[in-house]
Amino acid sequence: MRCKRVRAGVAAGIFLFAGAGSALAAAVAPPTPVDWVDPYIGTAGSGSEYGGTMPLVTTPFGMTNWTAQTRQNRVSVSSYNYADKHIQGFIGTHQAAIWMGDYGYVTLMPELDATKYAPEARQLPFARSDEVATPYYYAVTMDAGNGRHIRTEITSTDHCGYLRFGFPARSRASVLIEATRPGIDGYVEIDADRHEIRGYNPDRQDADLGPLKLPHFRGYFVVRFKQPFSAGTVYEGVLQWPGKTKVQGKNAGAFVSFDTASGEPVEAQVGTSFISLAQAQANLDAELPGWNFDATRDALRRTWNRKLGMAKVEGADPSRRHIFYTALYHALLYPRLLSEHGRYYSAFDDKVHDGVSYTDYSIWDTFRAENSLLTLFAPERIGGMVQALLQDYREGGWMPKWPNPSYTNIMIGTHADSLVAEAIGKGFTGFDRELAYAAVHKDASVPPDGDTSRRWFDREPGTPYEARAGLGYAKTLGYIPADKVSESASSTLEESYDDYAVALVARATGHAQDAARFMKRSLDYRKLFNPARGFMQARLADGSWASPAEGWTEGDQWVYLFAALHDIPGTVALLGGPKAAEARLDEHFAGGHNHHDNEPSHHYGYLYDFVGAPWKTQARVHELARDAYSDTPAGILGNEDCGQMSAWYVFTALGFYPVNPASAEYMIGSPLFGRVTLALGNGKTFTVIASHRAAGNIYIQSATLDGRPLTAPVIRYDQIMAGGTLEFVMGPRPSHWASDWRPRDAAR
Repeated sequence: MRCKRVRAGVAAGIFLFAGAGSALAAAVAPPTPVDWVDPYIGTAGSGSEYGGTMPLVTTPFGMTNWTAQTRQNRVSVSSYNYADKHIQGFIGTHQAAIWMGDYGYVTLMPELDATKYAPEARQLPFARSDEVATPYYYAVTMDAGNGRHIRTEITSTDHCGYLRFGFPARSRASVLIEATRPGIDGYVEIDADRHEIRGYNPDRQDADLGPLKLPHFRGYFVVRFKQPFSAGTVYEGVLQWPGKTKVQGKNAGAFVSFDTASGEPVEAQVGTSFISLAQAQANLDAELPGWNFDATRDALRRTWNRKLGMAKVEGADPSRRHIFYTALYHALLYPRLLSEHGRYYSAFDDKVHDGVSYTDYSIWDTFRAENSLLTLFAPERIGGMVQALLQDYREGGWMPKWPNPSYTNIMIGTHADSLVAEAIGKGFTGFDRELAYAAVHKDASVPPDGDTSRRWFDREPGTPYEARAGLGYAKTLGYIPADKVSESASSTLEESYDDYAVALVARATGHAQDAARFMKRSLDYRKLFNPARGFMQARLADGSWASPAEGWTEGDQWVYLFAALHDIPGTVALLGGPKAAEARLDEHFAGGHNHHDNEPSHHYGYLYDFVGAPWKTQARVHELARDAYSDTPAGILGNEDCGQMSAWYVFTALGFYPVNPASAEYMIGSPLFGRVTLALGNGKTFTVIASHRAAGNIYIQSATLDGRPLTAPVIRYDQIMAGGTLEFVMGPRPSHWASDWRPRDAAR
């Protein structure tokens, strides 16, 4: 059951805050955007095939996220699951997705009586009714036995966490600081004079998935307490070391105890860093210079309201409003800030550099819509985000495909090419364009080490950086052969889009001949079309067809039929024209082949725009938004994937979606709300109005852009950024609006 008290409070405009040891105080105020965020959405599910989200307290794109730890996280396990009834600690985590690992984490846990450091021994029960979860503030009351309770509250800044613990008065109270876990060697020290615990955690749970060892990698932390310690000790393994103030070893940590006679809460500020202990201290000094939990919480609330408030929604029922703002919250978490006040640790050359950096780009997922969403909602970040990828190229030799925080060789393609092309095409600056061209050109031209001697399986440990696996074959055959390289058909099709992105970058940077060459090569995907079967199909090195089931990753021949995002018209032509393609799309959906829980299906609902049946797009996107998302803890169909699932919903709610993100064009669907006003980064506003919007009125009857008729199911980024109004007249039945439109093909 959901936390009715918090949800009811939000709906009524009542905001609940809890000081340690005090009753909840209620203040009546109008709801603001952050009050519509429900961080529980996506936290419920079993195994690893659910949202995998956590109720994270963090800044937008914050380096370290804070959440209650209900289970010890690892690859395939998130720290928090809605089904759990016990809390093991409060973790500063860098786990970006359930199927990725954490790195450089630190955990705190308040305790009573004897000190207990194993997660199962220290865990305490809690009730959902005693939990408050928002993006800026988390609080929970845990049952410590014998009628006693411990209250924990959390807020944060970019690099720091701020925790407040309420213990029973005159109790034997302590706080555990878990630096490392069993099998992980780390360091911790107690500085009683400064009321501090310092240490580091060198764990990278995905370290075996990339080629770099990074001997200097550390997640550093400094925990600063407001109160002096009444006692303290360190531990290692299963042993405590009374009298010692520092230890290095496996499963290392510390306990510090406090005098609770006054009943005042114990306050802890945690600075985190990937540079050094000194930098963790500097982050604390810069971001939390004093002791004022409430002011820090209120500042973070204002930060989220400014960012979420870029979208003003009207005409939405409460459920959809919760889904929309929660989706926007999820989309504004990644990629994660890695730099620390002008410097950053590079997980590609194991050194510290000056500059701005980001990590945790789940690019195979997020190049499709998440990055495009950020160009609207976080334009001030785009230059730095692209430059971070170029710094990775400069320091490691390639732009990464999934930095966590280093190379991980997860998934296929070099879709960072798309992020670069989209940024250039939309006019963003703040990065080196010639360096950008060098990076994408290498992706498209240089095979990885050992290219023709490896099969390149996904998550294969101990391999060089994968880049475009099988590129050596593709340059001669025009495709990647299934008998030589794993996932060959999917890679051939997706990398044709990457070639298109490289061509756009080449054109924009004055490399005309390369632009023409890569644009032509971007059409090589057509060599996988088997006209006898009407599907894409893997080929063998001798040119013959492989098995129809061979060569795919996270999909099949249905999912990958329209994978050439840059040349949907070309695929339509291969299928025999618009009517034949429309029939195939009908068959795709009717046959249950659309899997919205995975990214290769995300654009399918919008493909009817390309075949003269935009009313079918309008119906399909409404159906997908209804079936794949809900205002419940299980409200995300499949893994959230660093904002991509949520970005799809936000765009669909607005009424348009980037089928081909590098083109800077958006295909029109059907808006979910009566009116949405976007406050753009350039100071202008763009408003989407759905006149006569009602439950059954999902079909566009006509459309205007700034009062002029819009007859194509397309809107461009520059039109949005110019400000103005996109207005749809909605109705209950399909119309012929935009059915005469036909797109240009990719060879233009």
